[in-house]
Amino acid sequence: MKRTASAFWLNGPGAGEIREVTLPALSEGDVLVRALYSGVSRGTETLVFRGGVPESQHAAMRAPFQEGDFPAPVKYGYLSVGEVEEGPADLVGRTVFCLYPHQTRYVVPVTAVTPVPENVPAERAILAGTVETAVNAAWDAAPLVGDRIAVVGGGMIGCSVAALLARFPGVRIQLVDADPARANVAKALGVDFALPRDALGECDLVVHASATEQGLARSLELLTPEGTVLELSWYGDRKVSLPLGEAFHSRRLVIRSSQVGTVSPARRSSRTYADRLALALELLADPALDALITGESAFEELPQVMPRLTSGEIPALCHRVRYGKSA
Repeated sequence: MKRTASAFWLNGPGAGEIREVTLPALSEGDVLVRALYSGVSRGTETLVFRGGVPESQHAAMRAPFQEGDFPAPVKYGYLSVGEVEEGPADLVGRTVFCLYPHQTRYVVPVTAVTPVPENVPAERAILAGTVETAVNAAWDAAPLVGDRIAVVGGGMIGCSVAALLARFPGVRIQLVDADPARANVAKALGVDFALPRDALGECDLVVHASATEQGLARSLELLTPEGTVLELSWYGDRKVSLPLGEAFHSRRLVIRSSQVGTVSPARRSSRTYADRLALALELLADPALDALITGESAFEELPQVMPRLTSGEIPALCHRVRYGKSA
């Protein structure tokens, strides 16, 4: 019997629709997952939605189960939580996380799903991909006890990184953002907050995640001599100008990239992608991370919601998508 599901597709820059899709038959080693929730990662997904993926990055930006090609039509997304309906007996009925686009049901290899710990609600588990990025960034940053740290950019990634780094002993950490409303999120995460002009300087480490050249320039200003900016922002097709004259060289400052597409070199010999994701899910036992989910809508509303998320009409860190019981 042919099985179908509904999926969200980007038709062209700024326009999406719900399409009916045919599911493949299950093979040995596959699972059928019924989606419970998915998450819209506002930074990357809205960039994809507006058609801002540069041609040189089309291959690098592909999501694991993406269909179609950039700029469009394309089925894109990577924060899905669902219940296994068919597959190995030890997984049937389990809640799992999968790097899958927004779709009501899907068939994937069993190796593509990670069981969600029982102490992590499905509603929060959509953050697994984001916290995984934060784990990788923390491995790249390698903070030391007592470091003075700023995280510039209070979006989904920046807040996740700040929440993790705040657990290091003796650190002084601030979340820095131009939006005063981010102070409430910082408070929920147990992190100090500052507007850019008020941020504390002499930082040993600054993690930049605002995806603006102003934020990156301010990150450099906040460093102590020989300090490091860890750059997490991805700018898509935008050019960025930086003040690399002035005191950049005399203070021996460092700008270093970090990207979740590969496991940090600091842990690559001892941790797999699966290890990293499983760790992220364990860390989601902390209910404070609920502060990163700032909105919710039904799956059927995505064609109307995505343009509003992209324009900023709906302010969001992570926007949760809810699927009906008959999804």
